[in-house]
Amino acid sequence: MKLTVIAALAVALMTPAFGQRIENRKENQKERVQAGRKSGELTNKETAKIAAKQAELKQEIRKDRKDGGGLTAKERAKIEAKQDKLSKEIYKEKHDAQKKQ
Repeated sequence: MKLTVIAALAVALMTPAFGQRIENRKENQKERVQAGRKSGELTNKETAKIAAKQAELKQEIRKDRKDGGGLTAKERAKIEAKQDKLSKEIYKEKHDAQKKQ
């Protein structure tokens, strides 16, 4: 019985940390895009494409949080996988040969 209560408490305490990690990554990616745009590593077209994907992900997060009182472990994993993919795309676009005119 005690183990079940402790496990439930641990899960409840960890949930905000996972949510914060998603928010931190979202802010970090936003800053990377802004820096890439400022430095000329990202073209306007690349920036718009990434911004659209970020907005799509933001809507998905909002929907997932709203429909069940928070994010489930499965939803967090799905969101983090999409953030990983978006992060790789930001890197790829910043390091391609195109430069902002």
